[in-house]
Amino acid sequence: MIIPVRCFTCGNVIADRWEEYSNRVKGGEHPKEILDDLGISRYCCRRMFISHVDVIDDILKYYEATARKFHNV
Repeated sequence: MIIPVRCFTCGNVIADRWEEYSNRVKGGEHPKEILDDLGISRYCCRRMFISHVDVIDDILKYYEATARKFHNV
């Protein structure tokens, strides 16, 4: 869904760096280099970035379709 505000393990704030990380990965940079540049050194925080799947756009499609279905009834 949406990146958590804090790391689940250590509690460091990580959400403020997600957009830059995501844009740079889409631009073709290697995730290790991006995380190093952003100053994310703990492996628990790095895991939060590398394992996150951004599916909010996919879920919104189903929500909108369901809303249209119920409004047309």
